Amino acid sequence: MSNSQAPSGILGMIAGLQDLQTYREQNWEGSFPDYLELVRTRPSITRNAYQRLYDLILSFGTEQYTEYKKSIIRYKFFDDPMDNGKDAVFGIDVHLMKLLNTLKSAALGLGPEKRVILLHGPVGSAKSSIVRLFKKGVEWYSRQPEGALYTFSWVLPSGEVVPSPLHEEPLRLIPLEMRKVVLEELNKTARTTAGASRYRIDIEGDLDPVSRFMFREQMKDCGGDWLQMIQRIRVRRLLLSEKDRVGIGTFQPKDEKNQDSTELTGDINYRRIAELGSDSDPRAFNFDGEFCVANRGIIEFVEMLKLDVAFLYDLLGASQEHVIKPKKFAQTVIDEVIIGHTNEPEYKRLQSNEFMEALRDRTIKVDVPYITKWSDEAKIYRRDFNKQRLSAGQRTIAPHTLEMAAMWAVLTRLEDPKKANLSILQKLKLYDGRTLPGYTEDNVKELRKTAVREALDGISPRYVQDKISNALVRDTGAPSINAFMVLNELEGGLKNHSLINDEDRKKRYRELIGVVKKEYEDIVKNEVQKAIASDENAIMRLCGNYIDNVKAFTQKERVKNAFTGGYDEPDERLMRSIEEKIDIPVSRKEDFRRELMNYIGALAIDGKQFNFRMNERLYHALELKLFEDQKDSIKLSSLVSQVVDPETQAKIDVVKQRLIDQYGYDDYSATDVLHYVASIFARGDAKE
Repeated sequence: MSNSQAPSGILGMIAGLQDLQTYREQNWEGSFPDYLELVRTRPSITRNAYQRLYDLILSFGTEQYTEYKKSIIRYKFFDDPMDNGKDAVFGIDVHLMKLLNTLKSAALGLGPEKRVILLHGPVGSAKSSIVRLFKKGVEWYSRQPEGALYTFSWVLPSGEVVPSPLHEEPLRLIPLEMRKVVLEELNKTARTTAGASRYRIDIEGDLDPVSRFMFREQMKDCGGDWLQMIQRIRVRRLLLSEKDRVGIGTFQPKDEKNQDSTELTGDINYRRIAELGSDSDPRAFNFDGEFCVANRGIIEFVEMLKLDVAFLYDLLGASQEHVIKPKKFAQTVIDEVIIGHTNEPEYKRLQSNEFMEALRDRTIKVDVPYITKWSDEAKIYRRDFNKQRLSAGQRTIAPHTLEMAAMWAVLTRLEDPKKANLSILQKLKLYDGRTLPGYTEDNVKELRKTAVREALDGISPRYVQDKISNALVRDTGAPSINAFMVLNELEGGLKNHSLINDEDRKKRYRELIGVVKKEYEDIVKNEVQKAIASDENAIMRLCGNYIDNVKAFTQKERVKNAFTGGYDEPDERLMRSIEEKIDIPVSRKEDFRRELMNYIGALAIDGKQFNFRMNERLYHALELKLFEDQKDSIKLSSLVSQVVDPETQAKIDVVKQRLIDQYGYDDYSATDVLHYVASIFARGDAKE
């Protein structure tokens, strides 16, 4: 193919997907004067690591809502919009607000930037996910125009290029004695530009050892002329990358014999000593420790408090003074967010260790507990087991299956309510925003306050995810799994659960499985009832008949009989059969009927017509009444006998289709749930 020919096919498609303009922007290079002009027009490029992280999070926007009379901010960044929600964090907005307040204070230089941020919570509570989001975020942000940052290299007369090993901010090349005047001018100019930053431009600290050495040598070569020396500087855009070990570092505990502090601060390059003749030449040192790698970005300490004490000492200077001490070199300034995470046993050990007071004093603990809102817990499992992620031909998941698994997980984390008239299931529903007679927002708030250990104990989402996976791959011959299959897996796994040795806890968790099964039973019975009774015309006719009788009763009239043409007394039996479905006692029946007629009359005055959907309680009563009238004609219980006449089967097929259309079942799971509810009716357990 000649050079003049445009590529075709797949190659042409790839060529069309290229974004050369973005590539050129991300690989920008220029002189130091060019960079100063960039700073003048876009002062935000000089932000420190905390400021960039905080601005990154804010760049995705926020939402505000009220819970228990408290205003809560939800940061959309934690939905993981950068990766289609892969690492989204749910249900802990209050704790994420506390974390963001810490980052905001650090960005403004109010003190937390001199601390180690320590995420503390039980296993599987999203601590690692939060840090993974931060690392993924700063990498993504450095590639956006608004998140740009820059570093420099030395281009020597010989042609040799020596990059700053710590990816230093180019403004550090301005000598200390000149900085005050230069900063005043830059800040004065920057405040008048369109790209003004919310932060003051600042230059903290000296150059890294290699850049300091090069600065000194090049100044000698230029006879002390800084302007001449600075011509040997090439500034370039810096793209952070965890895989390339640029601006993002990770440190985790290993075998003590195979790990030493050089992994944090770097080590001597013995091959270079032979070339340079001295082990104190900074060019003979590999500045590739995790603190060095993470400069200008973020460093994560995995299971931080499991580290040997010798490593924790390095954190003292890195956090408070923002300096590290490489072997044989002076203290070196770093600019990075230091964040670790730990579980509760290790944190308790830190608290009891009197030799670690200095680290405790330099640590800001942010709690990351388990989720206690049922609907938020369910989001985790829906994300991990959605239709897109389940491959073609794989088993499907019946409605409510993931929600019931989430319900059980949350129940294990709740403390038993101290109020005798409140069950743990009711408490779960209150936490999820449901209403309960006699309970206000203040009552729910008080419930949370009195439960000190709530959300710090219980079942991890990982255990639930593993058991859902087991249910999906277990060969039962069924094309879909239901809530009972998953709940049985959850119960069976407790016997060998690696983190639960207490038999009393296991017994309690098994009892909670029974609570969830009963709730699931009520849910599917209710759905089948609604599917049977969801004939709109039939409900409308029943409602019209009821209203006619109520009107006649309240006005002391008779009702016209459509069949005989005569007038009959109001049908008390019909009215009570509906009212009893919503627990209207005989002593309250007249009040209820009068209130209903007054409401209908008020609508008529406004020119509106009453519809049964306008009164939720009445609508529910009508559905239950219609279900009661129709269940015998459909003969649902005959399903369990496997002998169904064609007429009844046709009616059952209509109900099944309603379950599919209205409640998200597929053909198999709809049949499955109908058989289950039919078996309940066959046992005579149907709810009145």
